[in-house]
Amino acid sequence: MPAESNLADAILIFGGDGTLHRHLPQLVKLQLPVLVVPCGSGNDFARALKLCRVRNSMAAWRKFSGGGKNVRGIDLGLITPLIADGNPGEVPVPHEHLFCCVAGIGLDAEIARRANLLPRWLRAHGGYACSLLPALLQFAPLAADVSRASTEAFDSAHGRRIMVAAFANAPTYGGGMKIAPHAKLDDGRLDVCIVQDMNKLKLFCLFPTIYFGRHLRIAQVEYFQTERLRVETDYPTDVYADGEYVCRTPIEVSVVRKALRVIVP
Repeated sequence: MPAESNLADAILIFGGDGTLHRHLPQLVKLQLPVLVVPCGSGNDFARALKLCRVRNSMAAWRKFSGGGKNVRGIDLGLITPLIADGNPGEVPVPHEHLFCCVAGIGLDAEIARRANLLPRWLRAHGGYACSLLPALLQFAPLAADVSRASTEAFDSAHGRRIMVAAFANAPTYGGGMKIAPHAKLDDGRLDVCIVQDMNKLKLFCLFPTIYFGRHLRIAQVEYFQTERLRVETDYPTDVYADGEYVCRTPIEVSVVRKALRVIVP
């Protein structure tokens, strides 16, 4: 990747959500148009841009190279670990993490951890689904507070036991699961989906409905939109974003408006 933005007209990313995730800080800094060529295991970000196949990316590139103005500014999510009270000399400086698709805690984070251990070809052909059952059998609900921000402060959060809390900039994750069917890449908001504690068999039956976005009809599923939220748990819990481990709770999650320029069909 070039160190200076004047050395290139655009940047091509060959890979999936994880590949793009790892390069987001540099891409935002350079502010060059980015074309994603879907070659990863999930490709949910490319899917959100309607770049479902390599041929779609090729068509978008030809239009861009021919002087087309098919460049779009989209939002990114930003995860900021919170510093606990204590001696400042003993507390590490928090490192912010950008994400393009979906971040979350709970069962889906454990599924992502297990899926990342699978061979690449299996991850690309149902790795998320294959990891669901073993993750579910060993998973215990989390005691968590998920609070949305008002204009000046965070609304009061009520403790609850949850199975999943997902914070979405794009509609899908896990290779097409519509965890946040109403999410848009450029609306300045995160879509938050919380699955409260429920019977594991019922939850196992719920997961297929996520591929069609029908899980929002279930009483134990809470869904809302916000520009900023805070997530706290009884003990530090892994946070995954775009299928990659990023940090542990507590965290704040927010939106960075028009942070990335992308080439679209």
